Amino acid sequence: METSEKNTRMHLGRKISKIRELRGMKQEVLAMELGVSQQTVSKLEQSEVIEDSTLEKIALVLGLPADSIRNFDEEKMIYNIQNNYENSNNTGANIGYQVTFNPLEKVIELYEENKKLYEKLLASEKEKVELLKGR
Repeated sequence: METSEKNTRMHLGRKISKIRELRGMKQEVLAMELGVSQQTVSKLEQSEVIEDSTLEKIALVLGLPADSIRNFDEEKMIYNIQNNYENSNNTGANIGYQVTFNPLEKVIELYEENKKLYEKLLASEKEKVELLKGR
């Protein structure tokens, strides 16, 4: 019983799979970022031991240090989230984390800015075409 618990705790493939899922990333996306097939990622996630160089590449794609994957413990993570949630009843735990803008408005603003830049580029290209026709 103790060895199976140790294997679960040390199984790097399962840890990678769980972290990838928590990040909302599909195997196909991880595979594309690593430059391998989806089947290779599937095999990696079934592997108990993974080479350090491969683990470093995976960690880079997942956006965290390789040690975070090695030390990942789902039970500790759930415990941490649960405690932070239960203790955040506006007792100061979230002071300074209030959003001061509407994210949707920001997206619309960026879209409009992008649209204006595209229109300027299009006008510039039309101008170039007219100049070339005039030759």
